[in-house]
Amino acid sequence: MKRKIITTSDGSKTIQIEDWNEQYHSIHGAIQEANHVFIKHGLLFYFQSCHPELDSGSHPMNILEIGFGTGLNAFLTFLKAEELQQSINYVGVEAYPVKTEEIQQLNYVELISEQHKAEFEKMHTVPWEGLHDISPTFKLEKQEKFFKYITDKNRFDIIYFDAFGARVQPELWTEDIFKIIYKALKDNGVLVTYSAKGSVRRAMQAVGFTVERLPGPPGKREMLRAYKKSS
Repeated sequence: MKRKIITTSDGSKTIQIEDWNEQYHSIHGAIQEANHVFIKHGLLFYFQSCHPELDSGSHPMNILEIGFGTGLNAFLTFLKAEELQQSINYVGVEAYPVKTEEIQQLNYVELISEQHKAEFEKMHTVPWEGLHDISPTFKLEKQEKFFKYITDKNRFDIIYFDAFGARVQPELWTEDIFKIIYKALKDNGVLVTYSAKGSVRRAMQAVGFTVERLPGPPGKREMLRAYKKSS
């Protein structure tokens, strides 16, 4: 399928799949969306509200990203780990890794933190599979596979669900997929996603998640945050 680099409303770039009229990030602002959905309502919410003992930085936080894509969510998470001095083990699952020449056309480093260019590049050059040190506070494991092959059980504190939208890939937003994701999440863990579709919310609830609607990022009215309550 034909792909091209486009500029979103906040000046940050993303990849567009023209045949689907679908982008890796919101056309209303790639960086704005990532910060709002995944950092503010995922990482920081969990860090500040769910497990205040993490304030000490002594307990590693385990994060799973469904759809590693351009690495934007991972890069923002790395920067927040540095700021908070919180150790994070980050797993990104991606069936179709983004090409090096596409990554080189993105401007996240220039817009967010030029002093961390080396870490952003390292995220994309370390081998797939295996845990790699990006910094003293951030370890990254990239897994090249379809989401249905995730087999982790009670491993992750936070899940970023950032797959392509249900309009173009409805098979990624089903009860079968959310069953797998639910099992991978620890008790009292949190899942966040940009989607607010009723069918997505109902699929999450059907497998055991408690789900709430939150205000969405620019250009989107709502998003979803889900919890795996302790049994």
